[in-house]
Amino acid sequence: QVQLVESGGGLVQPGGSLRLTCVDPESVPRYFTMAWYRQAPGKQRELVAGIDGSGETNYGESVRARSKISRDNVRSTIWLEMNYLSSEDTAVYYCNSFGSLNTPGPSWGQGIQVIVSS
Repeated sequence: QVQLVESGGGLVQPGGSLRLTCVDPESVPRYFTMAWYRQAPGKQRELVAGIDGSGETNYGESVRARSKISRDNVRSTIWLEMNYLSSEDTAVYYCNSFGSLNTPGPSWGQGIQVIVSS
């Protein structure tokens, strides 16, 4: 398993944007699926977006129209950009790897808090 490292969370105003970064610190070029999940208070963890080694993507229904996931295979890094945030997007966001576009794998980051509030 790999301990993934997330960054970029914090406080975001309603209607604002966020950009999260996830890095595989082993820095070995990888082509496995990487993804973002999130868990809001009192709710189950859900898929936000995933991207496989060929660049194919999958998004959660609630973020599909306002999000973009991208990756750099050489640097083993993925990014999540999300716009028009609302309080519904408040959650801990987790990076994940070695799963599929619909199912999480065994490697997780520690999670990063995103709070959408004025």
